[in-house]
Amino acid sequence: MIDELGIKQIRLALPFRLNHVNCFLAEEENGYKMLDTGLHNKETEKVWDKELAGKQITDIIISHYHPDHFGYAGKLQEKTGAEVWMPEIDLQIALQAWEKPFLKNLQENYQRSGIPEDISRALAENTASFAPLVTPYPKIQNLLNEGETIQFGKYAYEIIHTPGHSDGLVTFYNRENSVLLSTDHILPKITPNISYWFHGDPNPLENYLKSLEKIKKLDVEWVIPSHGSSFQDASKRISEIKAHHEKRLNSLQEMLKSGLTIYETMKTLFPKQLAVHDTRFAVGETAAHLEYLRLAGECERELVEGVYIYHIGSHR
Repeated sequence: MIDELGIKQIRLALPFRLNHVNCFLAEEENGYKMLDTGLHNKETEKVWDKELAGKQITDIIISHYHPDHFGYAGKLQEKTGAEVWMPEIDLQIALQAWEKPFLKNLQENYQRSGIPEDISRALAENTASFAPLVTPYPKIQNLLNEGETIQFGKYAYEIIHTPGHSDGLVTFYNRENSVLLSTDHILPKITPNISYWFHGDPNPLENYLKSLEKIKKLDVEWVIPSHGSSFQDASKRISEIKAHHEKRLNSLQEMLKSGLTIYETMKTLFPKQLAVHDTRFAVGETAAHLEYLRLAGECERELVEGVYIYHIGSHR
């Protein structure tokens, strides 16, 4: 299916539990366009140097600001002179997310989440460690706007804003072939990480569930994701993902009868021993679910001795 669209999938290794990202290359009349870039590291550079040898790169399209999609864009732009496209919301976040003011704020919020100081520091340092993997920042010439179309390979795709995994994340829909380049919005085997990082939209999970409904209405036949393999029947997968979040929210409502910090809740939701990077994602995911319940009026949050306690009804 990917070949028929005039697209080539480039699988890049990642040094995480989620061990790869799918980026895409499409040939057009004046040269090649790329969708997402991987991290700025030697492994990524080696793959792209080989893949792009002798090719004219005209455009680099970035679906969202996360390092495995955005990271190598600036360096590639320096090498190729390509124009870079990106959603405006995520462009603004990308220019702040690895800078000192945000990192200082992040550590303070981790401590308000009931995370011990040494672990809070380690989590903030883990975020800071991505700075060399996302710099130099690209210069953005074009914005990816909801409802506009962009040519990629043989076909034009409608740009669809699907916030949740990030505030600005976009997907690309070709109605003619019922194909969605789903980026990180819908994945075949795992549920995309939906985290609240103490900045941006306060309710990413609500946004995500609404975005899933938006895509479900299109009744997409083929999904080409940024992690994992292409698959059929987007609506079926969307139902599975929604059921996962509903189950998690139901279990949280039971847990919060005793009153818990974000960190205590996370340790119950994710009982396995996690590496620092994975702990950061687990904290963000837990915060997103707790805030969803709080903003829906399903639980309350109190600041007790500098730490947030979430609870339903009376608490400890």
